[in-house]
Amino acid sequence: MNDDEVLAWLRDSDPALRWKVERDLLDAPEEQWQTTRARVSHEGFGAQLLAAQGEDGLWGGGAHFPADFDGTDPQPWTATSWSLMSLREWGVDADALRPDTAGLLDRNARWEYEDLPFWGGEVDACINAFTLASGAWLGADVSGIRDWFVTHRLPDGGWNCEWVEGSTASSFHSTINSVIGILDDEWRTGGTPELHAARKGAEEYLLERRLLYRLSTGEHHPWAHHLGYPFRFRYSALRALDHFRAAALHDGDEPDPRLAEAVEGVRASRDADGTWHQEYRLDGREWFAVDVPAGEPSRWLTFFALRVLRWWDSAPRARA
Repeated sequence: MNDDEVLAWLRDSDPALRWKVERDLLDAPEEQWQTTRARVSHEGFGAQLLAAQGEDGLWGGGAHFPADFDGTDPQPWTATSWSLMSLREWGVDADALRPDTAGLLDRNARWEYEDLPFWGGEVDACINAFTLASGAWLGADVSGIRDWFVTHRLPDGGWNCEWVEGSTASSFHSTINSVIGILDDEWRTGGTPELHAARKGAEEYLLERRLLYRLSTGEHHPWAHHLGYPFRFRYSALRALDHFRAAALHDGDEPDPRLAEAVEGVRASRDADGTWHQEYRLDGREWFAVDVPAGEPSRWLTFFALRVLRWWDSAPRARA
């Protein structure tokens, strides 16, 4: 496919992706992409996932794991935290959920870890990041989670979900999830100065490693160039680059030159047909598939890659 054919292929997609393509790759008028975005609640992926919300406000009867999960199968992706993440990322308006979903979850949802209240978060940085962003979206009180991120940042700059087991070094996975959630909160609510400073410091943790390498050993991070959608909690250079794009636009910054190697890695992974293919799919029960099996061209990954490259290639900056 040539570039125009790739863009046409991307546009011929579920409204959850189509409105982003129209806005970020096709420069469509706001009225057009907002009209497409409004369709997400009524058709396709968004409508299907909204229909799965229970009367109690939960999905699957659980906070992070569905109520029937017995621990023997891989992590399911059907519980409340994952479902909220998808709807939020697809651009669904908060009022499309059940009325007072934030209140329903406050009353009915408890974390599987020590039965803690939903909007207070728990001890896992990734779960807290998802909850911070979802709370900001739904208008819940997540001030405790904002404070948690400030006080639980590790000395090397980021976060690690296994800190409670004694880990003292930050994790690529935990840190990317954390900064994504914090940025989403900042964008929706303004956040706090302390949390903004924590995000910038954690982003520096990733930049020092050029998004690719362990600082201690110089070892290439094993997941850096693995491409898979939905991202769930997994780190990849593409996902990190998409965050740094969003952060730069939000903060008014130019692209950091330390991103260059990761950008070129994404560019080099483009297939001959002009797309990026799905390399893996995380195991685990899901409500329905939103992307293709491993080995096939992925609209979602192609969109994210083209959006990153467009931002990088068009931004004025000094090369380093």
